[in-house]
Amino acid sequence: MDFLSAALPWICIGLLLAIFFAQSARKKKDHKKKENYSSEGLALGMCFGVAIGTSLGNNIGIGLTLGMLAGFVIGSCIEKKEKDDDE
Repeated sequence: MDFLSAALPWICIGLLLAIFFAQSARKKKDHKKKENYSSEGLALGMCFGVAIGTSLGNNIGIGLTLGMLAGFVIGSCIEKKEKDDDE
């Protein structure tokens, strides 16, 4: 159990970096700039992860990394709408 609690943040960070690099490679391949809410999701996930981590067991590290991972994945799935400047 000690190994799992020590290794889980590193595994989550590795998954986060893998998703980030896969998205950047896809953007370069498509040549279209599709904006998404990945950075906003990352920030909100960090906030909620810390809040949940402290309230459930005083383990901020695991809550922070899991919140970052979940927020980044959810935010990257939602695309921003393009603004029309015709007005």
